[in-house]
Amino acid sequence: MESDPLERGAEISQPRVIEPGYTISTVTDKISSIVLGQRTRPGWFLGFGASFLLLLILLYAVTVLFAIGVGIWGVNIPVGWGFAIVNFIWWIGIGHAGTLISAILLLLHQKWRTSINRTAEAMTIFAVLCAGMFPVLHLGRPWLAYWLFPYPNTMWYWPQFRSPLVWDVFAVSTYLTVSLLFWFVGLIPDLATLRDRARTRAKQIVYGFLAMGWRGSAVHWKRYEMASLLLAGLATPLVISVHTVVSFDFAIAILPGWHTTIFPPYFVAGAIYSGFAMVLCLAIPLRKFYGLEDFITMRHLDNMGKIMLATGLIVAYGYMMEAFMAFYGADIYERYVTLNRMVGPYAAVYWSLIALNIVIPQALWSRRVRTSVGALFAVALIVNCGMWLERFVIVVISLHRDFMPSIWLMYAPTRWDWMTLLGSIGLFLTLLFLFIRYLPMISIFEMRSLVTETEGERT
Repeated sequence: MESDPLERGAEISQPRVIEPGYTISTVTDKISSIVLGQRTRPGWFLGFGASFLLLLILLYAVTVLFAIGVGIWGVNIPVGWGFAIVNFIWWIGIGHAGTLISAILLLLHQKWRTSINRTAEAMTIFAVLCAGMFPVLHLGRPWLAYWLFPYPNTMWYWPQFRSPLVWDVFAVSTYLTVSLLFWFVGLIPDLATLRDRARTRAKQIVYGFLAMGWRGSAVHWKRYEMASLLLAGLATPLVISVHTVVSFDFAIAILPGWHTTIFPPYFVAGAIYSGFAMVLCLAIPLRKFYGLEDFITMRHLDNMGKIMLATGLIVAYGYMMEAFMAFYGADIYERYVTLNRMVGPYAAVYWSLIALNIVIPQALWSRRVRTSVGALFAVALIVNCGMWLERFVIVVISLHRDFMPSIWLMYAPTRWDWMTLLGSIGLFLTLLFLFIRYLPMISIFEMRSLVTETEGERT
């Protein structure tokens, strides 16, 4: 198929969701061949090997952590929350774009979501799994993590339900459950397609078991659509609630720099910001490596760039309002925290996040940048790094200088902190490589419906 007209610099008035020339059978062949192909590409093995190596680093770091304790990390007094909580918030934020693309855009009947929703849903699940790991590791006694769950026990002890840390358990576990169900329900028709096209008996059995007896009857489609809408309705408020609850970990505290009402909407906007940046970081290499330029068109990349620009402006507004209220209010401690971020020992980190999250993404105002694959990938990668720095500023810089100067102390991450961070990225990428190898990364039946609609419009 020919490359996208925008990539050749041509001007078009109506960007397409899918390029012309495809039929139902060719769409099915193109997507299913990635999964059912007899030969796995060498590039996949190279990427999977690098990701698995990072995963082994994570397992080694976690083993040492269990054997020695959290003292191997850089946490101290007063910085009791370090990389573990920074990574937790970062990964939770990355997982928000998948639900937004799948649920909210589905309810709004946005057809451009079709080519990217499956990968975004998988990204959500993998990111939440990476995020859920860090609070458990941060406990110090991770084998007692079950104490956070409310269940009748012999001592009749219950968690402190007024603590936002307990709210995190409910919010994240609910989000993971609904996202997993939504992702699996959407896979069922495609799993049936893979079952019918599989050539080996083993694949037929596995995909047939996962397809749950799907035959494509009218009753099956009716129940499928009903289940999808119900799960989308459940997932939509979760997009707002989950990161709002995460922000309560800070907003409910009385610590200067944390105790602010701007945090809930500011965290949600930042989560969608970093989530769409991660979707771009995944979609751009995948469309190039597997030749999916006709499915993931420039319209998809352009729309995601616009959403990144909009949410980035909301994040910038949150930064400005946080600084404004610190200087406008009468709280001298809040004012000092803001000044400490700007001119204190971590000033380089603060101004770096301003550059990465606000200044550089303003390039997305240009259509030329939004329709340039390389530039869009670079901006998305920069935003992900900037959002991690934002979490570092919120967690570490707000803690390292407490009310008493006698306990002021700098925070310095150790090699075990960095190994855990890189290892979590390895876990995420390892799961992603397994997903794109054994499951369709693009929804087959939704792309076929787009082909049908396109043919109907022509006639």
